[in-house]
Amino acid sequence: MSWKDTYKVWQERTDLEPDLKQELAAMNDDKEIEDAFYGPLSFGTAGMRGLMGPGINRMNVYTVRQATEGLATLMDSLGDDIKKRGVAIGYDSRHNSRKFAHDAARVLGAHGIKVYIYDNLRPTPELSFAVRHMGTYAGIMITASHNPKEYNGYKIYGEDGGQMPPKESDMMTGYIRKIDDIFDIALADEQEMLDNGLETIMGEDVDAAYLANAKSVTVNPELAKEYGKDMKFVFTPLCGTGKMLGERALRQAGFTNYEMEPTEAQPNGDFPGLEHPNPEFPEAFVRSIALGKKVGADVLIATDPDADRLGCAVRQPDGEYQLLTGNQIASIMLAYILEAHKQAGTLPDNAAAVKSIVSTNFAAKIAESYGVDMINVLTGFKWIADQIHQYETGKVDHTFMFGFEESYGYLIKPFVRDKDAIQSLTLLAEVAAYYRSRNMTLYDGLQELFKKYGYFREKTISNTYAGVDGPDKIKGLMKKFREEAPTHFAGHQVAVTEDFSKGTKTTADGKVSELGIPESNVLRYVLDDDTWIAIRPSGTEPKLKFYIGTSDDTLEKANAKLADFEKALQEFAEE
Repeated sequence: MSWKDTYKVWQERTDLEPDLKQELAAMNDDKEIEDAFYGPLSFGTAGMRGLMGPGINRMNVYTVRQATEGLATLMDSLGDDIKKRGVAIGYDSRHNSRKFAHDAARVLGAHGIKVYIYDNLRPTPELSFAVRHMGTYAGIMITASHNPKEYNGYKIYGEDGGQMPPKESDMMTGYIRKIDDIFDIALADEQEMLDNGLETIMGEDVDAAYLANAKSVTVNPELAKEYGKDMKFVFTPLCGTGKMLGERALRQAGFTNYEMEPTEAQPNGDFPGLEHPNPEFPEAFVRSIALGKKVGADVLIATDPDADRLGCAVRQPDGEYQLLTGNQIASIMLAYILEAHKQAGTLPDNAAAVKSIVSTNFAAKIAESYGVDMINVLTGFKWIADQIHQYETGKVDHTFMFGFEESYGYLIKPFVRDKDAIQSLTLLAEVAAYYRSRNMTLYDGLQELFKKYGYFREKTISNTYAGVDGPDKIKGLMKKFREEAPTHFAGHQVAVTEDFSKGTKTTADGKVSELGIPESNVLRYVLDDDTWIAIRPSGTEPKLKFYIGTSDDTLEKANAKLADFEKALQEFAEE
């Protein structure tokens, strides 16, 4: 069926949801219509994410029901015990999130599948926690994370609280694609589900359990108690869910002397003044910087709308604020964790930290100096969760100390199996208190680490290829990098080429060995000066992502190298 035929089917539906019917009638641009109807919204291992609106390539009640029907059919095939274990459902502050969550519950109910749903919006990490706490087979989180207000998404979790493994996710995708009529999906009555015990509302009981576990995030309670009470900082949840548990976690850890940006403290799906509610962008800190200067805050901390990512800005000697990158935040937290455990004599002999293959070597250098293994995994926090599972089941002899991705996601304690900004908020406040105890700021602390380990600089470049031709452009560029096999970037030789789609590592002299890591559509180049470059398509958006990591003995040299490598990379991509 062509996109025009699909568009016509939607136009002719007399029972279309009123808001979608109105939006559909207002669509008059052929390109916009084609983009909304040319093909189904991509469903990957992380779920799906997209613009809200009418169409099969949009987030709406029908695509949410379709995805959930795929999950329900998968659970049907696994038997009654799986269905009785059920599914945990959470949602954030975005428009339609509550509606999408409850529609998902009704689809599951129609299959006789037990549902646990939150009474109100909650952070994504608490949904990950709930899957394990309630013992469910799966979890659904309605969120588009840090995307603009026009977006929403559907994240799917497996029984370990991490994102659903590829095997089950692929099976679910197969069931989704077999659904012939997106409008003909049965829905149970939610009141009947509640009455017959098929639906359970989660709330303070799960909050309290999460917070009890969160106490373990604090490394040095006395430090927080002594220096936390008068350390001034600003916390903003960027109109999302971070306030729900963030404030309670901070106070429980002994941090009470903080300010919240009032406009951004309340959940609001419009994200007023925040075109991108993303803590990696400077514009997300505009209000916090103004408040920080007013109250004399040492550090500004922001969580994204679903509170799985965290960013921060630190006060410099001139009183201005400098944003830290996700790699820098992770490195300074890891250094604190390892030093505190070393001083306390509690650093395990088999300690390990875990990071994605596109994250900084800065943290790896820090780990190495403490005799701690740094394990590299594919991008996606599910791979960090998988490592934790291997450690806990004894398949690998390691004790998990910390996990992170460069994209502002960190995990300190594994009672959650996804990145967790609530945990990170608490720990970063403690790290700031530690430096305050030494008459230093977080900015000073970072400079101290640079002087000790070298000046590391990284950059992520996201090239968007939207529309019908987008997927082909991304495939074409990945093909070009593979077939033309660059041997140099910015005058430096490619010493090692890692192709994760083949699972191979090839040196400059042609020797090939196995990577020993699951297959993925990623290319990574290690250059003769230890600079690395990686390329991969995004798993949730029409983007091709380029990553660069380099270092030198001064910040100026590291910045110059970064600019040179970025230019060379873009030139090769555009030739």
